[in-house]
Formats: sequence, C-alpha cells, structure tokens
Amino acid sequence: MWTVVHIAPNKKEAQRMLQYLTNEGFLVKVRPITLHADGDNTPVEILVPESEVEEALEMISQY
Repeated sequence: MWTVVHIAPNKKEAQRMLQYLTNEGFLVKVRPITLHADGDNTPVEILVPESEVEEALEMISQY
C-alpha cells in the first residue's frame, strides 16, 4: 500500500523530492492532487510504500 509522506506545492518541487528520495534508495510515486491539473502549479502528493514511511519522513525532515 502506498502512503502519502509529503505534499509538494508544485510539480518542480515534487520532482526534486522524488529525485532526493530515489537517490536515498526509496521507491517513490508522485500523484497530482487535483483531477484537473493546472500545469506546473498543481500540488503533488509524494508517496512511498507503507513499510518505508518512517524512514522516508526522517529523510524529508532533513531535506
């Protein structure tokens, strides 16, 4: 099960977080929050597998 660990304010920030967590060895998915995405300014959810939530949150706090 995938769990949201962060909400990025836009697509650019989501890509940065995706890269950071991926480089740290996490499996990561990104998903726009709204159905009608407004280009690059749509908030984006960052998700990791449920088993990696605690570790991912720790890494995000250091980001």
